[in-house]
This record gives sequence, C-alpha cells and structure tokens, in this order.
Amino acid sequence: MMCAIHAARRGRKVLLLDHSKKLGGKILISGGGRCNFTNTGAGPANYVSRNPHFAKSALSRYSPDQFIEMVRNHGIAFHEKKLGQLFCDQSAQQIVDLLKSECDEAGAEFLLECPVKKIGRTDSGYKVETPQGEIHCQSLVVATGGLSIPKLGATGLGYQIARQFGLKIVETVPALDGFTFSESETRTFGKLAGLSIDCQITAKTASFRENILFTHAGLSGPAALQASLHWDRGEEIEINLLPETPDTFEWLMEKKKAGNRAKVTNLLSEILPSRFADCFTAIHLSTNEAELPLPQVSEKALKALCENLHHWKFIPKGTVGYSKAEVTRGGVDTDELSSKTMESKKNPGLYFIGEVVDVTGWLGGYNFQWAWASGWAAGQVV
Repeated sequence: MMCAIHAARRGRKVLLLDHSKKLGGKILISGGGRCNFTNTGAGPANYVSRNPHFAKSALSRYSPDQFIEMVRNHGIAFHEKKLGQLFCDQSAQQIVDLLKSECDEAGAEFLLECPVKKIGRTDSGYKVETPQGEIHCQSLVVATGGLSIPKLGATGLGYQIARQFGLKIVETVPALDGFTFSESETRTFGKLAGLSIDCQITAKTASFRENILFTHAGLSGPAALQASLHWDRGEEIEINLLPETPDTFEWLMEKKKAGNRAKVTNLLSEILPSRFADCFTAIHLSTNEAELPLPQVSEKALKALCENLHHWKFIPKGTVGYSKAEVTRGGVDTDELSSKTMESKKNPGLYFIGEVVDVTGWLGGYNFQWAWASGWAAGQVV
C-alpha cells in the first residue's frame, strides 16, 4: 500500500492484488491490536541482513518522522510505550484506514480474494494469471511478506517468484520468536510458566535488556524474541538474570559475614521472583546446602551460584516456529536488488519490498518502518 500510494501519486496506474479477504491482516494484530507502527530510533543498526549496508538508502530517505507526519495528518492519536516504540491510542485499524484512504485518494485500485496462479514475462513487462483473468503490467512489485503466521495468509509466493526469475534466496528462518527448551529443561523450568524477569540476554554479539517470560515449553517475552533474531540453531544463549545487581556474590558474602541465617533461596527472593529463586538454587546448590543457613554454605558454592545467575548459558532446542514468529529472517538476497529502488538487477521492472527481502528489523516497530521505507523507495520509480 505504501508503494502504491507513491506510485499512484506520480500518475502511474496501480492495482494492488491480494489473495486475502481483507487488507492489512498483520497490521491489525500487531502491537496487541494497537499497531506499533514505527520506532523513532529506527536506523540501519536495528536490522539484520547478510548485507548490513543495504537498508541504509531507503531508511535514510524515508524516516520515522515522515510516517509520523502521515499519522498526525489523519488525526490518529498515538503514544510512545518505551524505547521509541509508537502505538495507536485506539486501534490498528486506523493505520489500515490511513493507508487505504491514501491509496484511494491517489487513485490506486484494489483486487482482493484474487490468488496468483502464474506469473510470466511479456514484451512490455509482466503478466499475472489469476482466476479473474490475466493482468498485464509494465512493472511488478512483490510485497508478499514472509512465512510467519500462515493463519493470516502468509505463503512463500514471494520467494517462488524470486526463484522463477533467477534471484538467490538467503535461507529463511522464524525470527522474533520464542525459544523452546529441551525435554529436561522443560521439566525443570516449565513449572515457572507465566513468570517474568528483567534480564540481559545475549545471542552472538547482540545483547538486549528487557523481560523474559517463562512458558510451559521455553522462553518468550521481548528479550527472548529480540535474541532469536540473531540466533542460529545449535548456538548458545547467555542470560544475566541480575543486571541490576552486578555484585551478587559480594552482597551474599556481606550477609554471610554479618551472620544472616536465612537460606540462600530466601535471600535471592529479595531480588528475584521467589519461584525462580527456589528453582535456580535447587539446580545450582546441593540439596544439603540449599537447606542450610547462609553461614554454613561454602564460599565456593555461593560463587558458582552467582556465576550462573549472571551467566546462565543454555542451548535452546529451537524456536516455536512460523506459527508464532512475528517475522521471517532471510529472504530475497539483497545482492540481487538495487538498494535505491528495490528493483531486480537482472529483471527490469520487477521489484521486491518489505519482509520478503533479506532485511529483518528488531522487535518494536522497526519492521513496519522498513515496509514504509522500502515501499516508498520503490514507489518513487516503479
């Protein structure tokens, strides 16, 4: 829709084709139904791609402020939740309505419930075969998104089109997705389902400071989702469970020297949820020491426990998968596209924008900003 708005404003005849029954399905469910429509701090550093420089051009030419201006012009009230994340005060439907009205005003047309059967080349451009007949166009823009949340209609059509026309695909994986535990970890931590902890989580060299949320099968919450974007199967995750208390060992030693006779788990319950403190000390202290008063617990055992609290390491079994993942990492290789126009280098008139491209943003409005910016970039030239 963003591309259509700007192409139609230039006088181009534009048709938006979609197999879905309604517009903006993913917009409508985003942000808990209030749509985290951009992030005020969005920049190239907030995106993962095989080519980290590719997104710079579009993001620099269409900024969050420009989309925010559109939102203001439509009288949509919004607020910043945290970390630059902007949400509608009322409903995500307002963003869909904004885009639809801008398309209507510019003269772009819509054809919904119209699946694509086949795409081919013509002397003047491309043809799209549908149950409602053939559609011929000079330029074809693929904005099909990724594989995430198939119940909303997500398919691999965009990748099929790319391959058909000889473009390489960077391997796709679910991202911004919860981690799953091994069977033994599930037995240990599954009983903590619903418990949230403010932490710092690290995957590769990327670290995020937000909450993790224990589920029956693994870890969710914003910190886990952010980390999943940078994680590859088989790699280790490290979590600092007490980023606000970097000297936990010294804190316990002071209490020990003062003769505090509380059990370690009870002391940790002052700075961690008690259910988690019970669970973690049961794992990392011997049964005997877990029940002893603090003065009788060895310094070596306390140091090892604190090391694990600040450097809890484990290898996730995997992620939940495309059914829950907010985005798809990977996609059309950016080497195949112009960073300025999003046009295929091999196929004049063929464009790929948004999530179908190998540019994936952090959680928090970044992927919407990439949609707006890449759509705007293609809309200037298509």
